Amino acid sequence: MTLALSDLLSPDDLQASGTGPLYMKLRQSLENAILSGKLTHGQALPPERDLAEFANVSRVTVRKAVDDLVKDGLLTRKHGSGTFVMRPVSRLQQPLSQLTSFTEDMARRGYVTRSEWLGRGLFAPSPDEMMMLGLKVGMMVARLERLRIANELPLAIERASLASDILPEPKTIDTSLYAELRRTGYSPVRAVQRISACNVTREDAALLEVPEGSAGLAIERISYLDSGRVVELTRSLYRGDAYDFVAEMTLTDG
Repeated sequence: MTLALSDLLSPDDLQASGTGPLYMKLRQSLENAILSGKLTHGQALPPERDLAEFANVSRVTVRKAVDDLVKDGLLTRKHGSGTFVMRPVSRLQQPLSQLTSFTEDMARRGYVTRSEWLGRGLFAPSPDEMMMLGLKVGMMVARLERLRIANELPLAIERASLASDILPEPKTIDTSLYAELRRTGYSPVRAVQRISACNVTREDAALLEVPEGSAGLAIERISYLDSGRVVELTRSLYRGDAYDFVAEMTLTDG
């Protein structure tokens, strides 16, 4: 869809409003166009040359405004193709004190969720899986790898590993793994979760619909049964522009 530059920008307003830098005024005008829906997800931004000429600003000013919007995840550059609009993302807060599944968490927020399976089945375990899950020699591991989507926005890539005696038929999992574990008597009662910052690789960026190298949250969760046995090892990658993990703390004496 082609949009007239006059629908996006007012050169007179850019030059006359306020005393701030021109690139910030231009940035705000473009951001408003994205948030208001004038520029939609996947739409190409007009060339920087055209924006500069129409707005009566330098190409350096345009480049700086666009760079800011790329950093904020509202635009993405595709080499050889141009600059494209990214879907605005509402940030989600996830309490760290609650052990819930993605499906259950999103349902409480009123989101419509679905998953795209990237792989699932029984496999020979890696040395890391054998150690983390406490597997005996000869045991298989069930792996579930899927893209988690809420309101048609890809939010996370989830890769879970479980012992085959806990999940002997991984292809029976439809939506919630935790619902199946509750049904079979293997529901975890506690978990240890480690969160670290990372840059999203090209392969994962394509799945999450974010630019390669975008900020992501790498999360490793080890869940335990009441007996102390490890029931689940999950490594997930969340979009850094969509998730905030929140912990409530209390002050102790001392």
